[in-house]
Amino acid sequence: MSGLEISFDPARIDRERAHRWLAEQSHWARGIARSVFDRSLDHSLVAGAYAAGAQIGFARVVTDQATFAYLCDVFVDAAHRGRGIGSVLVAAMIEQPALQGLRRIALRTSDAQPLYARFGFTPLATPELWMERYNPDFLRQQASR
Repeated sequence: MSGLEISFDPARIDRERAHRWLAEQSHWARGIARSVFDRSLDHSLVAGAYAAGAQIGFARVVTDQATFAYLCDVFVDAAHRGRGIGSVLVAAMIEQPALQGLRRIALRTSDAQPLYARFGFTPLATPELWMERYNPDFLRQQASR
């Protein structure tokens, strides 16, 4: 994609912009506290998509860089959607050297299954083996701290 740059330099992430996207426009992190967002970035592999020097997309991966990774917070600014930027961002992220040879890369999505299927993601092969501790009040609890 002409003029699009993907960078894995965490110092280039416009944290204010990325936080605003997730906190105000995403359905999965709406209301996330800035301190929680910053802590998540500090402990993740992050990528930014840039056009003409401005950040227009963001993604992060939580990983041990040995066996497992969790792709999350993939977001493209609304003014730039529909041009394949999310696809370029996901492709760059899963091609990262730190994520090669892992047993599993997981993600959750309520509406982008076709996008991720193009990169080999499938429904859980053995969902009966997976469990979770889920806190549906997480964002409300973080906001009150």
